[in-house]
Amino acid sequence: MKALVKTELGFGNLEIQDKKEPQAGKNQVKIEVKYAGICGSDIHTYEGHYKVGVPVTLGHEFSGEVVEVGEGVTEFKPGDRVTSETTFYICGDCDYCKAGDYNLCNHRKGLGTQQDGGFTKYLIARKGSVHKLPENVDYQSAAMTEPLACTHHAVSKTEINQGDIVVVIGPGPIGLFTAQVAKSRGAIVLITGLTNDKVRLDKAKELGIDYAVDTQKQDIKELVNSLTNGYGADVVFECSGAVPAAKQGLDLLRKKGQYGQVGLFAQPEIQFDLEKIIQKEIRVVGSRSQKSADWEPSLELMNNGSVNAKAMVTHEFDIAEWDAAYQAIKSGEAIKVLLTPVE
Repeated sequence: MKALVKTELGFGNLEIQDKKEPQAGKNQVKIEVKYAGICGSDIHTYEGHYKVGVPVTLGHEFSGEVVEVGEGVTEFKPGDRVTSETTFYICGDCDYCKAGDYNLCNHRKGLGTQQDGGFTKYLIARKGSVHKLPENVDYQSAAMTEPLACTHHAVSKTEINQGDIVVVIGPGPIGLFTAQVAKSRGAIVLITGLTNDKVRLDKAKELGIDYAVDTQKQDIKELVNSLTNGYGADVVFECSGAVPAAKQGLDLLRKKGQYGQVGLFAQPEIQFDLEKIIQKEIRVVGSRSQKSADWEPSLELMNNGSVNAKAMVTHEFDIAEWDAAYQAIKSGEAIKVLLTPVE
C-alpha cells in the first residue's frame, strides 16, 4: 500500500513509499482510512521544526471503516464507521495514566508521530482509542474529531457561564473549533484575526460566531469594553501562537479573568506580562493535546449540530498531492485540508 512517510528529520524528507499492509494484533483494530486531516504539527514536521520517530507515516487526524479486529476485540466489527484517538501506547502505570490523562504520559506513543498514522490506506489502532461514529457524523467531519477534541480539552479547563464574553485569538482550524465549543456552552464569542485572515473570519461568520474581528481594522479592546461595561472579557483563548496575541489577550481580560494558552509558540521562551496576571488576578492555564474523555463529547457536538466541522473543509487532495496541499495551507487559501488514500 502507498503511504506518505517522513523518512528523516529536517526540512522535507516526506515521500510516498510502498509499505506492507498491516494486520491487527491482539487488542488492535485495523482501519481503512477514508479521510485524514492535515494538522499544523504535520506542517511543522515537514518543515523540520517538530520531531517525530522517523521513519513514520504521518497523519493523526482520520476517519475510516473497520476491516479487521484482533484477538480480544469484541467492541468493534468489520463495517463499523470509526475514528481513533492518537494514543497508540501508554505505560498504564504512571499517575497520569491512572487518572486518564494519557496526553501527559511520559512514555506515550502516538499515531502519526511514533507509530504509523493515517496518510495511507490502512492503519492499526489500539481498541481503547477507537470510537464509533454517531449517525449524523460523516467521514469528513469525523476526520477532524482530533483537533475538535483538542479544543474541547482546552475549553473544559475553563469555566464558561451563559452570556460570558469569550475572545478567541487566531481564526485557524483550532481557533474556529474553540469558538464553536465555547459558543455551545452559552458564551458570546468574538474571534480575532488579521486582514489576511479574511477567508477564515468570513468562515467564522458563516459558522455563527457572534463577532469576527479584523484587529487591523477594528479596535478589539473597544469592542470588548462596549460589551462588558468596561470590565473586559471573561475568558481568552490564544490559538495563534503569536507573542503579540498573547500580550493582547492578557490586556483584554477582566480582573479575575481566565486565559487559556492553546497555540504553540515558535520559541518556547517568550516575554509574558506577569504584572497583568498578578494585578488582575488572572488564572492562566495551558492545554496539551486531548485525552479520552474529550472524544465522545466532541463527536456529540458534531452529531447534534453544535459544531459544524464539514463546513471548515476547503480543500481535498490525495496523499500523492502533498506539495499542492502544503501550498494551499501556506498561502492562506485553505482553512482545513483533507487527504485521501491512493491505491
